[in-house]
Amino acid sequence: MKKVVLLGSTGSIGTSTLKVVEDQPDRLRLVGLAAGNNLDLLVEQARRHRPSAVSLSDPAKANKARQILGEGTTVHCGAEGLMALATLPEADIVLIAIVGTAGLQPALAAIRAGKDIAVASKEILVMAGEAVMTEARKHGVRVLAVDSEHSAIFQCLDGKPSSSVRNLWLTASGGPFRQLPQAEFGRITVEQALKHPSWVMGRKITIDSATLFNKGLEMIEARWLFDMEMPRVQVVVHPQSVVHSMVEFVDGSILAQLSTPDMCLPIQYALMYPDRVASDRVRTSLAKLGRLDFEEPDVSRFPALDLARKAGQTGGTLPAVLNAANEVAVEAFCDRRLSFVGISATVARTMDRHKVVEHPSLDQILAADSWAREEARRG
Repeated sequence: MKKVVLLGSTGSIGTSTLKVVEDQPDRLRLVGLAAGNNLDLLVEQARRHRPSAVSLSDPAKANKARQILGEGTTVHCGAEGLMALATLPEADIVLIAIVGTAGLQPALAAIRAGKDIAVASKEILVMAGEAVMTEARKHGVRVLAVDSEHSAIFQCLDGKPSSSVRNLWLTASGGPFRQLPQAEFGRITVEQALKHPSWVMGRKITIDSATLFNKGLEMIEARWLFDMEMPRVQVVVHPQSVVHSMVEFVDGSILAQLSTPDMCLPIQYALMYPDRVASDRVRTSLAKLGRLDFEEPDVSRFPALDLARKAGQTGGTLPAVLNAANEVAVEAFCDRRLSFVGISATVARTMDRHKVVEHPSLDQILAADSWAREEARRG
């Protein structure tokens, strides 16, 4: 029985994780649940799974949760609550599915407490990949991928050394604007950008998929997760989203992981690793699919890829700046204060103005994050 803490239980990854836990009642048990401010759903989840501790962002809602759940469940709140759950003594693994930077310090705390972590929050490895992986090696814990793309690479690598790899190939659906002429990008609306062709996800990640910033962030993640230099991390557009990613080895062989899109599969693989256990959730018929298409990404229409490559190759505090500026720009776009093309322009401008700190401390990373947010809002 593996004991799981889930940070971000009410989001799309969190609710899929609960399905996986319910599929494997003899192998997985939830001991901690953290949510943002969705009190009703968290209470429902806690009643069903009976974790020893839960946490909410809002102290007032945490007080309500205490009244509803009673003495059997410890209720925490705020950033301290996330840290308490991340270091819960009985936990074996902490799955972090919090959007934004809030998951970084809990991730480091979990590692230092000797817990394996499963990472669904891109910001953790984008902002502090060097620090996170160094701490994981120091404490002898695993950092497991939850993203379908990184899970695919992890499965294809199967423990093979970095020296055996020519390229990692991250697949991208291309988003809703894969075939839209560049001249029309200035008129893209929020509603159009939120219609992803393959996945149902939260607002921020859906917009990132439309700009391909999502794939750019994944490039930086892959660089740290798999100890690869950025020139060996590549992107190919694959609109069917069936090949989740590939590894090209030095002898020319390419291994790919395929399945119909369902986040339950990579979540289960991360939680159950190193075991592979049965599940009926995912069934893939290649005959019904009929064809798998691939094409080069158009970086003139999707400059996010080149911006991410620059940030990942430069390293230091620049990936944190890219990530923070993108968050601010996406928020402005969703609030209709910025155009779709303005997202990439804002990120590029903020990166150009930043003085990079090499091998930064956590405080320096967080300072760069704060600076980038202010700079991006300034325009």
